This record gives sequence, C-alpha cells and structure tokens, in this order.
Amino acid sequence: MKQKKIINTLNIIAFLLPGLILFIVVLIAPIALSGYYSFFDWNGFGAKTFIGLDNYKELFTSSAIGFLKALRNSLLLAALSVFLQLPLSLGLALLLGKGIKGERAFLSVYFMPVLISTVVIGQLWLKIYNPSYGILNVALTKLGLESLTRTWLGDVKVALGACFVPTLWQYVGYHMLLMYAGVKGVSPELREAAMIDGATSWQVSRYIVIPVIKPIIKVSVIFAVTGSLKSFDLIYVLTNGGPLHATEVPSTLMINMLFLRNRYGMGSTIAVMLIFLCFAFALLINRAFKEER
Repeated sequence: MKQKKIINTLNIIAFLLPGLILFIVVLIAPIALSGYYSFFDWNGFGAKTFIGLDNYKELFTSSAIGFLKALRNSLLLAALSVFLQLPLSLGLALLLGKGIKGERAFLSVYFMPVLISTVVIGQLWLKIYNPSYGILNVALTKLGLESLTRTWLGDVKVALGACFVPTLWQYVGYHMLLMYAGVKGVSPELREAAMIDGATSWQVSRYIVIPVIKPIIKVSVIFAVTGSLKSFDLIYVLTNGGPLHATEVPSTLMINMLFLRNRYGMGSTIAVMLIFLCFAFALLINRAFKEER
C-alpha cells in the first residue's frame, strides 16, 4: 500500500514537472532576471555597475524618462476601457442574450476583430486616419464638416483618443462574448419569476442578470485594466509613442530604453514596475468586487 502511494506521488510529479519547468523558464526566470538587472546601470554589452535603487528613484523623479506621463496615458486608457468599452460590451451581451433574431451572426461579427492580428488592425486604422486619403477625413469633408478634419495621429490633443478607438473596436467583442456566456447561463426560472412579479426587461437585467454575472464582469475589468497597462503593439504600430510622447505608454517607453538608448537597467526597472502595477490593480479590483458583494 505504501509502495503504491509512492508510485502515485511519483506519477503526479512526473506529469506536473514539464509544466512547472516551462512555467519557471517562461515566466518566473524572466521576472527574476528583470528584477536583478534593475539594480544595475548596464548598456547590455559591457560590465554592469551596481547602483541599488537609483533606477527606481530616477524613474519617478526624472522628467527626461517620462515614466509618469506614460503611466498616466495607460491609466487613461484603462479608465476609457472600464467606463466605455465594458458598458458597451455588457449592453451588447444583454441584448444578444435575449435571443434576438440573427443572434449567432451578430456574435460572429462582433468577435471577428479579436481574431485579427493587432498589427493588421494597426495598419488598417493607419489608412483610416490618413490625413490625405483616409476614409475618416474624406467622410467628414463630404458631410460638410471639413473643419473637423485633422491629422488624427499627429495631433497631440487627439492622438491618444485616436489610439483608443481601434482598441475599443478590437476588444469590445471579446468582453461581450465573456459576458454573453454568463447571461446565457442565468436560470430562465429567475427571469420568469421576475416577469410574473411585474418586473420590466430593464429591471430583470439590473437586479437579476447583472448581479449573477458579477464574477465575469470582475474578470473583464481585470483584463481591461491590466491590458491597458501592458498595451504596446497597437500603439507601437500607430504612433510609436508620438507625437511628442502624447501616446507614450510604459511598454513603448521600455522598448525605447532597451533598444534605442541601450539602458537595459532602466528598461528592466520599467518591466518590474509594470508587473507590480498589474498585480496591484488585479488585487485591488478583486478586493473591490469582494467588498461590494
């Protein structure tokens, strides 16, 4: 009996070990190395100079680095995602969850942008925003609103908002599908009981459906916030952080430090701060939903 227990334990270890090794190599080791390099002044080639917490101090005090502005841009994108993208996704999920005609077709159409490469989406919106032949400026001109036309990705005042619109278009279907699955999982008996008691369709959604799918909404909020903090590829394709750092986010700043300025220590510091911020916001959101419940 004891020998069989040992064999079962060894089998469990054998099955878990490859996944554990992969997890350590792909996730834990890079985080540990980034934390290690963040304490050094290093150009990636020569000798490293230990400087302790100087990189972290410079990150938050030096205007030349621009981390606080990049972080502010990411937090603004996160706020737009939570208060604009997610309500839109929830509204679509509630609407489609009622079983309207063509429900499956709408699901496919809304989810399709999620399947497209972000680089392709970036190139598509570069054409839409083009000041000379882009469909946006052309449409505004045809409608007699030529005064509203502008260089959308070259204007400091609107560039960040212009970068958010493709993000909204791409991921609204992703969050909608998550919430839709939750809406369809709500017991029909709950809906019917509420309707018999005289509840309107809005009241059923407000007091029955939404409270039931709150765990899914929490997951969507976490994904939206952490995704905004980590945003890189779409902004890199559209503006590369410009103009005048108006769309700079921590990820583009990190790439700039690593490969353009050869400041591997500072780049690693930004990476560590990104990891910390993502975990911190995930814990705060989880706590907020737990307290509200």
